[in-house]
Amino acid sequence: MNGSESQATTLGVRHALLVYSSPSALFRRIEDTGAYGWALVVLLGLVTLVGYVQVQTGLLDRLVDEGTNNRLRQIEDNRANLVERGQLRETMENARKQGEFFKTIKRLQVIVLSPVKMLAEYLLIAASLYAVVALTGRKPEYHTLMSICVYSGFIELIAYILRVCMMMYYGTINIDTSLALLADPGQGTVLAAFDPFLMWFWILVAMGLIVTQQLSRRMAIVSCSMLCIVTMGLRVGLSFAAVLGQA
Repeated sequence: MNGSESQATTLGVRHALLVYSSPSALFRRIEDTGAYGWALVVLLGLVTLVGYVQVQTGLLDRLVDEGTNNRLRQIEDNRANLVERGQLRETMENARKQGEFFKTIKRLQVIVLSPVKMLAEYLLIAASLYAVVALTGRKPEYHTLMSICVYSGFIELIAYILRVCMMMYYGTINIDTSLALLADPGQGTVLAAFDPFLMWFWILVAMGLIVTQQLSRRMAIVSCSMLCIVTMGLRVGLSFAAVLGQA
């Protein structure tokens, strides 16, 4: 292979766009080179940037401030139980400090925990697929499996961007790309399981497994379907857990 051919087959960040237009061509390159490092760095960096934009909209701060104000009103309503004026002032000051602390936590969740969560998901998925491939008697290639997850993850990036755009347009953070939008805001629902971007991601992962010959077509479809169902179940669980946490 000459220099020009080697350069043409080298997998890079620029090939991530193929996941939208020609995923099969992308996964054929993964089969040859299996490089994902810079693509992962760029993906996580963009997710962090989207989180920063979400924080800059001020919607998170506004939500926390509303909760703090509600807490202050409750303290005012129950001030009869606080005999001393100094005790009332101290209680209200503590509520304000808790609100500021919670505001910082929410910002960190959006900016820092989102990319960390994404990375953990891909590591776990790649490890699970590695075990499945090994159980079928084939030789698993972790870098290939991780590459499939990372490049398929650029679909999730679109979901992140879309959610932020919808938040800015509607002026609320009660936005999702799943059918949870059809449920009452702030309520847990099984509709959170049905997200087209989640299903798109798993379809691409199955395609990648088939093209790279890590699994047969049947095993790839069955494995990804099962993992997709597990992921959907986790999303529903998180939906209800968030409601319980606010209670």
